[in-house]
Amino acid sequence: MSATERRRRRWWPRSVRARAALAAVSAAAAVLAGIGWWVHHEVYRQSTHIAEEQARKNLVALVDQLKEGSVPSRRSAVPYEVVATGRRTAVAAGGGMEDVGPGARHVLPRPSALSAPPRGGAEWSYTIRPLRIPARGDHDPRSGAGLAGRTYPVLYDDIWAGELSGGKAAALGVRAEATLRVYVVQLPDTAEAVTATTDRLLLRSGLVGLVLIGAVAYFTVRVALRPVEAIRVLTASVTANDPRERVTVPATGHEITALATTLNNTLQRLDHAAARQRRFVADAAHELRSPLTTLLAGLEVALAYPDRADWPATATTAARQTRRLQALTEDLLLLARLDTRAPAADPGTVDLTALAARLAGQHTLLDRPLTLVCENTAPAYVLGDPDAYERLLRNLVDNAARHAAHRVQITVRNQDAWVVLTVHDDGPGVPPEDAERIFERFVRLDDARSRDRGGTGLGLAIARDLAHRHRGTLTLAPRTLGACFRLRLPRAPAPPAE
Repeated sequence: MSATERRRRRWWPRSVRARAALAAVSAAAAVLAGIGWWVHHEVYRQSTHIAEEQARKNLVALVDQLKEGSVPSRRSAVPYEVVATGRRTAVAAGGGMEDVGPGARHVLPRPSALSAPPRGGAEWSYTIRPLRIPARGDHDPRSGAGLAGRTYPVLYDDIWAGELSGGKAAALGVRAEATLRVYVVQLPDTAEAVTATTDRLLLRSGLVGLVLIGAVAYFTVRVALRPVEAIRVLTASVTANDPRERVTVPATGHEITALATTLNNTLQRLDHAAARQRRFVADAAHELRSPLTTLLAGLEVALAYPDRADWPATATTAARQTRRLQALTEDLLLLARLDTRAPAADPGTVDLTALAARLAGQHTLLDRPLTLVCENTAPAYVLGDPDAYERLLRNLVDNAARHAAHRVQITVRNQDAWVVLTVHDDGPGVPPEDAERIFERFVRLDDARSRDRGGTGLGLAIARDLAHRHRGTLTLAPRTLGACFRLRLPRAPAPPAE
């Protein structure tokens, strides 16, 4: 384990409940952060818009007062200043602008001189742009609204005094040809205060929400995992020798139900595998005990009466039982290898027709009249291990030869994408109810057969395992006379000519 992984494991929770709660809190925090960012900007934008609308209304009111020849009052909710051409001091100021620089001529710049109304009778509008409020040398920072030295959005509009009567211009203290400019400062303080208050509320509610989300996620996962804990406790008592325990399947229909069902199916397979293993061990011990008993009994009798013993017959019996033990041991080892599901060697192309013909010519028939015939029409190629195919066919032929009365017939055919091989004998056949049981290990249907002639009882089981290993099937085909075993294997393309 690397140092980074060790450090991560120190702080990363091991509990699924804690991990789920942490994941829920992290996801909620990301979502809430995005929502908070959007709310922050939206509140600031709306507050700024309200402040601008308030400043615009004040600008309209000031313009209307000036056009009526009235000097606006110094008392105002927003800072404003009215300047004019040809005048060194401000016409009017209020809302804190008059305190920015006591004794100053005016704070904001004067407009350009006009000789006609600024918009020629068009619908009224105003201009807005950022302006820096200058700080005068004699300005006291502790006085006023603290506007000096800062930049604000400023709304302004121009008025041509030529539109006014002489009395109104005189009342305002400007010449008849002067130009007045009305400035209204838009203060962002309200928008910033509202936004800051909203941010604090969002932060507090977000923290409380994250705590609640984490707690709800933790306890929800805890309740959801109770069936899993019950399954764990129950399965802890399951052993390979006694896998009979089954977990309770919840009736809720969620993923825990699927887990419990799958676990019960697994335990059922384990139970079947354990029972099959016990049965196989018992059958193998029984099959090994029979030749060992015969061998030991013959040798003990010969040793007890050495003068009267037929030593050639005793040696022959011992050799026969030893060969039987050898055959049984080889079959057991082969089954053990097949049960491990070890990967097969690189598959080669095998001509099943040629292999069947060769086995038919080399097969040693029993000491009784028996005909072995191999019929084929064309090469039949399959992929796989040649030795495994030879063992499979030999087991089928040996089984047919033991049960045939007079004739065994092997047929190989190409049928579409399959190669079909049948081994048919004219013996007593197999009852339909035993068509699958004969492929089980150590199964003999005819108890009257001798053990020597009946084989080990593993040949057909090995043959079926080898067929499945090569993606094929081995079944017993229905016949009115004798038994017919049908082997189906995927057809392979012909190998390139050498």
